[in-house]
Amino acid sequence: METGSLAAALEREHHEIDAGIAAFAASPGDPRSLTRAIRALRRHIYLEEEFLFPPLGEAEPALRAPVFVMLREHAQIWAALDGLDALDAPDREPDRGAALALCRQLTVRLLHHNLKEEKVLYPRADDVLPAAAASRLRAFLGSGELPEGWACAKSAARDSSRRR
Repeated sequence: METGSLAAALEREHHEIDAGIAAFAASPGDPRSLTRAIRALRRHIYLEEEFLFPPLGEAEPALRAPVFVMLREHAQIWAALDGLDALDAPDREPDRGAALALCRQLTVRLLHHNLKEEKVLYPRADDVLPAAAASRLRAFLGSGELPEGWACAKSAARDSSRRR
């Protein structure tokens, strides 16, 4: 993963996730592409919140406001992913119609969200991230996994675990 820009690698993940959601929408009888896309999107949100956004905001304070907006949007995306997971729970009969409707909403949300990340934040990653932060991000892009139980910074699940 050392070659190529961070921006290109992060955008490539966006496209792969979008393709997984689109594959499910094209063939809703097979949920595997959606399951993979949900897992990949959760992992992608993790890498942004843990490896990209903090050092980016530190290196360029003017990006703190856009990062805050992305964190809020991540919570909305996370809630949609939780909704999709709930629809596919083992103890429930799959509701493909509800899953397709939620996928359509998620696709629209991701279209707007990803565009902002790709135009505002990602190009700055290659320019302003300290070498150590860029190296950690590259390493995670290559082989990192979402930690069990992790939830995005502004998600309801994370808020409820803090109140306990």
